[in-house]
Amino acid sequence: MILLSDLARQFQSIKQEIFQQFELFIDSGKYIIGDYVSLLEKKIADKVGTSYAISVANGTDALILTLEAYGIGEGDEVITTPYTFFATAEAISRRGAKPVFVDVDPVTYNMDPFQVEALITPRTKAILPVHLFGQPADMDHINLLAQKYGLVVIEDACQAFGAKYKGRPVGSLGDAACFSFFPTKNLGTMGDGGIVVTSNPEIAEKIRKLRHHGSKVKYYHDDLGYNSRLDELHAMILLIALDRIDIWNDRRRILAERYRKELFHLPYLDLPEDSKDSFSVYHLFCIGSDQRDFITTMLQESGVQTGVYYPCPLHLQKAYDHLHYQKGDFPAAEKLSNRLFAIPMNPFLTESEQDEIISLLKNFRSIS
Repeated sequence: MILLSDLARQFQSIKQEIFQQFELFIDSGKYIIGDYVSLLEKKIADKVGTSYAISVANGTDALILTLEAYGIGEGDEVITTPYTFFATAEAISRRGAKPVFVDVDPVTYNMDPFQVEALITPRTKAILPVHLFGQPADMDHINLLAQKYGLVVIEDACQAFGAKYKGRPVGSLGDAACFSFFPTKNLGTMGDGGIVVTSNPEIAEKIRKLRHHGSKVKYYHDDLGYNSRLDELHAMILLIALDRIDIWNDRRRILAERYRKELFHLPYLDLPEDSKDSFSVYHLFCIGSDQRDFITTMLQESGVQTGVYYPCPLHLQKAYDHLHYQKGDFPAAEKLSNRLFAIPMNPFLTESEQDEIISLLKNFRSIS
C-alpha cells in the first residue's frame, strides 16, 4: 500500500539520531519540562518569528489554553470555519463559548473573510481562522476586521508548520497561534504534542501557568489549570525533526507541483493551488471530484491509500445540533465535504510511487 503519510519511513530517516539522543535523555534524569523542552520552545519561537513559544500536551489543548488565556468563555462567540477538524470548534465549546461558523472560499478551502463582518455581534470576542491542509488563510482581511472591532485573532496553524503568508511564517500573523505535533503533521513526534506561539508576554505567562495546574511557584496555585505539558522525550524527537522541516516541506511542494503538472488536464479532477499570497506546505494534497467514491475505490483496490477530509462539516455534526444550523447554510463547505479526497503526500513518497498514482488517475474511466 502506498500510504498517505509514511511515518515509518519518516522516523527511520532520523532513527539513529533519536537513539543517540535517547541515551543522553535517560542519563539526564529530566523527563518533564527540562532542557529539551526549553530549547525546542526557543527554536520554534525563533523559527516562527514570535517572542514566546509555550509547549503543551497536544494541539487541542493549545487552542483551549489560548482561548482561556484571552478570557474567552461562557456567553462569548468565536467566528471560525465549519470545514476543519472537529478540535477547532470543540476547543471553543470546551471554554463555554459559542462557535459561529462562516463559509469557506471554494478555492483555498479556508474561511472566507468577506463573509465574516456580517456575523460580528457584541458577543464576538475572537476570530479563529484555520490554515487548512497547509494553505494559509487570508490573514490581511481577517486582521483588518479584528482591528476594526477590537477582536482577538488566534491562528489554528495545526496543519501548517512552515507555511508562509506574504513571506511571513504562519503563527506570526495574529495575536497567538496554535500548532499540533501529532505524528502525521508536517512537524510531528511519535505521540501527541502541541505548542502556542505569541509575542504577548502576559498571554505567554498565563499559558505557562495554565499548562502546569495554574502554578508558577511549585505547590502554589494562582488559578485552576491543566496538566498539559509536552514530554521531554517528544521535545527531543521534535528538535531532530525541526532541523529537517524545511527540506521535508520543500519536498512536499515538489510533489504537489508534479501532481498538478501531470493531472491538470483531467476534466474529472479539481486540483489545489497556492493562492497568490501563500506558500503552502501541503500537509494534505486534496483533490475534488464528483466521482470521488468511484476514484477512491479504484485507488484503494490498486494499493493506494486515500482519505476523505472532511466528510461532514462541523455545522452538521450531531454535537452541534443545538446550534440549529441546517443543510445548505454553508454551501461551499458542504460541497467540499462531498467532493474532496486526499491522495498520498509525504516527504518520503518516491517518484516511482507518485508516477503509479498519477497513472491510475489518468487511466480512470469517467462514469458519465
